[in-house]
Amino acid sequence: MSSLTTLARPYAKAAFELAQGQSVLADWDHLLGAAGGIVSEESMASLLGNPLVASSQAISILSEALGGELDIRFSNFVDVLGDNDRLSLLPEIAVLFRHLKEEAEKRLSVRVVSAIALENDQAERMKNALASRFNREIEMVNEIDTSVLGGAVIYAGDQVIDGSLLGRLRNLENNLSS
Repeated sequence: MSSLTTLARPYAKAAFELAQGQSVLADWDHLLGAAGGIVSEESMASLLGNPLVASSQAISILSEALGGELDIRFSNFVDVLGDNDRLSLLPEIAVLFRHLKEEAEKRLSVRVVSAIALENDQAERMKNALASRFNREIEMVNEIDTSVLGGAVIYAGDQVIDGSLLGRLRNLENNLSS
């Protein structure tokens, strides 16, 4: 995964700079997300891995799947990816692009995994605490996972805050065994 990130990072930065220069961050975020989803599908992934399929054919199929008429700069960006045999990096490019976009907009997407759904006041308090901690506007999603047992695990950008009962028990075990 980290090698994919390393390969995708310069493309994500280039895409971000192009989109920011045109003030179309939201459009590119949507297009990159859609393109990443398309190339992740099994049939498209096998097509991209087939040495008998020319990059121009793969680009044409991808462009058609995205709706055909694309912004010329986005189309050129996809052409560069195809020419460098990097279309398969689109899912990772989309993720990195979204992180750059959120950072520029002073926003942060947070995923809170808990055993039960957070009540509205709990969610609001957590959102406010995270906004204060990260100095950003927080977009929070609550996922239910009964294996968490109690507490919550918070995924905020590249940070994980494990406040779950299981996490606390593991931490206690590590402290006692050292």
